[in-house]
Amino acid sequence: MRNKRSVLSVLALLFTVCVLQASLGQKKNSTSAIKIPFETLKLPNGLNVIMSVDKTTPTVTVNVWYHVGSKNEMLGRTGFAHLFEHVMFTGSGHVPYGLHDKLTEGVGGANNGSTTNDRTNYFENIPSNYLESALWLESDRMGFLLDTLDTAKLNAQRDVVKNERRQSYDNQPYGRVSEIFSAAMYPKGHPYSWPVIGSMTDLSAASEEDVKAFFRLYYAPNNATIAIVGDFDPAQAKAWITKYFADLPQGQAVQRPNVPLAKLDASKRLVYEDRVQVPRLYIQWPSVGVKNEDDVALSVLGSILTGSRTARLTKALVYDSQMASQIFTFQNSNEDVGQFQLIVIPRPDHTLTEIEAAVDQVIAKFISEGPTNEELQRAKAGLELSFLRGLESNLGKANQLLDGAVFHGDPGYFITDYQKTLAVTAADVKQVATKYLGGNRIVLSVVPKGKKDQASKATESEAVSLLLNGAGGGAR
Repeated sequence: MRNKRSVLSVLALLFTVCVLQASLGQKKNSTSAIKIPFETLKLPNGLNVIMSVDKTTPTVTVNVWYHVGSKNEMLGRTGFAHLFEHVMFTGSGHVPYGLHDKLTEGVGGANNGSTTNDRTNYFENIPSNYLESALWLESDRMGFLLDTLDTAKLNAQRDVVKNERRQSYDNQPYGRVSEIFSAAMYPKGHPYSWPVIGSMTDLSAASEEDVKAFFRLYYAPNNATIAIVGDFDPAQAKAWITKYFADLPQGQAVQRPNVPLAKLDASKRLVYEDRVQVPRLYIQWPSVGVKNEDDVALSVLGSILTGSRTARLTKALVYDSQMASQIFTFQNSNEDVGQFQLIVIPRPDHTLTEIEAAVDQVIAKFISEGPTNEELQRAKAGLELSFLRGLESNLGKANQLLDGAVFHGDPGYFITDYQKTLAVTAADVKQVATKYLGGNRIVLSVVPKGKKDQASKATESEAVSLLLNGAGGGAR
């Protein structure tokens, strides 16, 4: 079943396509297609709750976002946020290890979690009649996780995270690219200068009390928001929320870090020798976070430059010159900062140096001319379709509501975000292209070991140290 669309999913997709077609023809009515009814509740201990009823299927999602990510850590004590993503599934005061899976996966549902620079989330997708169980599970680990957390359990999960780092970063082809960019883009100590997973050294150094102090501060009700989306009775859900969460003590106020935007004094050229067969070219420009007005136009810019076969860079490098097999551009937005990134995978007999020159030529022409109306509409239509398809599931709707509540103070922010995308003009796109892609950048060549000469402008490129460990440096 996991590889097949249900009939309802197909109908939802057809509906989405119809909505997209209608919105392209009549923009004034496009927001009428996006209706996620919701109500909110705030407990005296500071816990925020969002409830949205959708009785399409007899299922419900419980999604908890804690407003804590890797940026809330300190240099020398990185990886705590992601470590807790693992620890939170090992049992709590009244929930022995394994019961969480039995009450979710064991009844035909699913559970998981994820960590970013800015937030950590935990969710359950379950049959509707197991809503109370899911709320109880989440309340118990929010309020009583430390009752059963000891050094043995911490060490076991620490080893799991270290192994994940080996698999996803250290021994994964091109796996250290994001870590290299973070260290090169931001100065030492900047909250975004280390990877979400943390460093081996910091994970080893974390004491049991270090980890418990992190939990007490960031896993309190006043730093959490819960979304309940699907087939449920709101009155009953409120009663369960009060029953299981109201008695949990409020934590101390969280002081958010001061996060300056990256400012590169000059462009940087780096080369990293990796265990890979094919070189890749990466270019990254410092940009802005989700709260900045330029963020939406940068997303549209990314869709104009690459994607469809007629997109500027895709057409020029993949189809016309056939220098590249694949090329991607995108705006990567965090809560406070962002990066606009380009990735090129070359075809045989084409160097990264000539590919970079071709990229620069296309971008320079785009900055001079701006997008055509057809390019603009095609890019916005693609983003619109992607946005609407993201609302097909209970989990997708929950994440949209939580994103708005946590980062913008409004669960209904998705409407504003949607309207901003539709309102982007050609002048907006040209302006952000000039402002960001015309500035200083980091050019990173990832090449096979022993073949530094394959880097773009190899003689001008600085070798990347293997001992990054989130040290940061290079920007101010």
